Amino acid sequence: MRLSVEEAERLADELWYRNVEKTVIAVAQDYETKEVLMVAYMNREAFIRTLSTGLMHYWSLSRRRIWMKGETSGNIQEVVDAYIDCDGDAVLFLVKQRGNACHKGFRSCFHNRIKAGEEGQ
Repeated sequence: MRLSVEEAERLADELWYRNVEKTVIAVAQDYETKEVLMVAYMNREAFIRTLSTGLMHYWSLSRRRIWMKGETSGNIQEVVDAYIDCDGDAVLFLVKQRGNACHKGFRSCFHNRIKAGEEGQ
């Protein structure tokens, strides 16, 4: 999925950048399995780059810069579809994941399952 820069800018203007460092929450989900792969932040420019290139871009809070998913690892995320939530402060992207999404080598960043103890069950 790719949009013109103008269309991406129009949509970016509709978002509510109310999170850390004027960002929206971005959820990446596998377009086939619907597995949630990762959650990150996007500023306006990362959102526009994502929609205009068809490749996921995020705002790094630690590096304080935009980064394209897979720019060093090769584990890119190709956008298939996208949805803006009802408040305009979060975006859901359905993606084709190439390689692993997690920087620790797992398919998904959500690989740490919470297991309830036997007591209280």
